[in-house]
Amino acid sequence: MAASFDWHEAGLAVGQVAERSGVAPSALRFYERQGLITSDRTAGNQRRYHGDVLCRIAMIRACQRVGLSISEIRTALAELPEGQIPGPEDWNRLSQRLQTELRERIDDLNLALRALIRPDPA
Repeated sequence: MAASFDWHEAGLAVGQVAERSGVAPSALRFYERQGLITSDRTAGNQRRYHGDVLCRIAMIRACQRVGLSISEIRTALAELPEGQIPGPEDWNRLSQRLQTELRERIDDLNLALRALIRPDPA
């Protein structure tokens, strides 16, 4: 029988987070340098992540798919409770923001497409 894991304890290694999230270890280090996720360090200076990092990575990836910049993602994630697994209300709030952003980008792209199809005569 596998030992239970306390998701609030820092204990997930980079490789474990990479495997569970589908994100490369280099991306995890990049996210950390950009302030999108955090880790604790062991006595041997190895990163150890809390379980909430998996939810944050899922949110980061959703933001990236919509086309948010790193700065915009950092702002969106700043609304989440630090060191806690985001709850449904956190996800709903982010989801609403992403839906709005995506609709605005689609509208902008449709305008650009129409301009290409029917350019204004100069």
